[in-house]
Amino acid sequence: MKVKLINRSEEKYTRERAQDVQKVHRNLDPQLHPFEKAVEYTRALTAAKMDRMFAKPFVASFMHDDGVNCLARNPKRLNSLLSGSADGDIRIWDVAAKRCLRKLVGHKGAVRGISVTPDGSHAISAATDCTVKMWNVPFAPFVSGQVQTDDAPVVEFVGTHAFLGIDHHSTKNQFATAGADVQLWDHGHIEPLSTFSWGSDTVTSLRFNPAEPDLFAATSSDRGIVLYDIRSSTPVRKVVMQMKSNAVSWNPMEPLNFTVANDDSCLYSYDMRNLSMSTCVHKDFVSAAMDVDYSPTGKEFVAGSYDRTLRIFKTGGGHSREVYHTKRMQRVFASLFSGDGTFVFSGSDDMNVRVWKAEASEHLGTLLPREKQKDVYNKALIEKHKHLPEVKRIIRHRHLPGSIYKAKKLRRDMEDSEAKKLRNRIAHSAPGAVQVKPARKKK
Repeated sequence: MKVKLINRSEEKYTRERAQDVQKVHRNLDPQLHPFEKAVEYTRALTAAKMDRMFAKPFVASFMHDDGVNCLARNPKRLNSLLSGSADGDIRIWDVAAKRCLRKLVGHKGAVRGISVTPDGSHAISAATDCTVKMWNVPFAPFVSGQVQTDDAPVVEFVGTHAFLGIDHHSTKNQFATAGADVQLWDHGHIEPLSTFSWGSDTVTSLRFNPAEPDLFAATSSDRGIVLYDIRSSTPVRKVVMQMKSNAVSWNPMEPLNFTVANDDSCLYSYDMRNLSMSTCVHKDFVSAAMDVDYSPTGKEFVAGSYDRTLRIFKTGGGHSREVYHTKRMQRVFASLFSGDGTFVFSGSDDMNVRVWKAEASEHLGTLLPREKQKDVYNKALIEKHKHLPEVKRIIRHRHLPGSIYKAKKLRRDMEDSEAKKLRNRIAHSAPGAVQVKPARKKK
C-alpha cells in the first residue's frame, strides 16, 4: 500500500508575530481553476463600482471678496497657492492648513495674471490698472490657526495700457506682460526692455516655453496664436484660428507641444514645428474654454469653462476623463494643477477657489502596504477589462447638471446633422468634387 504524506517544517509556516501575513499556498494550474476568468471579471466589475462609489473629488474651498480671475503655484513649495480677484486683492494660501497667509493689497483694478519667480521668493502680478507689482512670498509658519496679514508691494512697474496676462522667465530676472502688445520687462528697470507686436488688437495670454526659456507663445484677440523669441525683434510664427483663444499652456515633458483653450468650446493641441494642423482636438465643453494648465507629468491637463465645469483631459484624448462641478460653482476663469499632480485648483466667478483631487476616488493620507497593493490590483483589473460593455459603462458614466446635459445633447444633434448633410453632398456629387477636411485642419 502506497501512502503519500505532506511534510512541512513548522518553523517555516508559523508566524513569528501576530501582524505577519499568513502564507497561503495556491496551485496555479489552470485546469484546477475553471472559473478563473469569470471570477476575475466579477472582481473587475466590483472594482469599477467601488471606484465610482468612493469618487469624492471635492477637498476644500477658499473665499475671496470678488470673482477669481487667475491662479499661480509656487515652484518651490507644494503647499503655496496664489489667487487674484476682480477687486484687486491677491491672496497667498497655505493649502495643507486651509488658511490664508497673506492678503496682498495694492492693485486698484482687476488682477488678470500672477507669476512666481523661479526661486519662489517673489510673485509678480499684472492688473487692469496699468500696473505690474512685485511682492514677497512668505513661508507657511509652523504655528496653527489664522496668521493672515496685509502686505504692500516691493516694486511697482507702470505701463501705458491695461495688462491681461503675465509670465516669468525660468532662468533670468525678466518677465513678459500681455495687453495692447507684448512687453518684456526686467526686475531692475522700470521701463520695458522691448515690445513685440504682430498686427493683433490685444494679446490675452502668454506662456514661456519650459525647455527653451527665450521662446514664448501668446494668444491674441484677432484669433491668432503667435510664437515669439525675445532674442529677436520680430515674432517667429503665427497661426490664425476661426475663433479667439483664451489661454495657452506648454507640455512640460514634451515642450514642443502646447494646448490652447478656444472660444468654440474646444481645446487644440499643436506641435510648434507644424502649425498647419492641430495634433488633437479635445471636446466635451458646451461653452467657451477659459483656461488650461498641464500636469507636471505632462500626461494630462485641466481646463475650466464658461459652462461652470472643470474637466481633466488625457494629453492625446479627444474627450475628458473627469468632470467636476457643484451647484454653487459659476463660470470657471482659472484652472491649475498642483506641483505634484495630486490636486487641481479652480477659480470661479462665485468668489471661490476650490481644491479638487486629480483622481476622484484616490485615498488621501497614509496607506498601509496591503491597501496600496489592493489599489494597484483594482486599477489593473479595470484597465484589463475596460473594453467590456458593463465595465465600460460604469467607468465612463458621469452625472452632469441638467442645463449642460441638454446643451451637450443639442450640440451632438447638430454635429450629426452636419455629418449627414456632408454624406448626402458626397453621395450626390461627382467623385472627388467634395473635399472633406479633418477636424484637426478645420480650425
